[in-house]
Amino acid sequence: MLLGQARRGYRGVVQAIDPHRVASALSPVELESRLIELGFVEGAKIEVLHEGIIGRDPIAVRVDNITIAVRRREAMAVVLS
Repeated sequence: MLLGQARRGYRGVVQAIDPHRVASALSPVELESRLIELGFVEGAKIEVLHEGIIGRDPIAVRVDNITIAVRRREAMAVVLS
């Protein structure tokens, strides 16, 4: 399951980051670095808290004990289990 496909209420654990699977304005290296800085590291617990009104974007996600917003397009790089 990819974080970008998850619906509100979904809970999972980060398995990996694969920045090559998404089309982003950032390079794959920059996207991976940004996601890691936000806390998307292997083993982190994830819960999707909220989805934006238009196109369900962005999404609010709890990563361990921190709540952040991320674009759904970039969230497609986060692989969950």
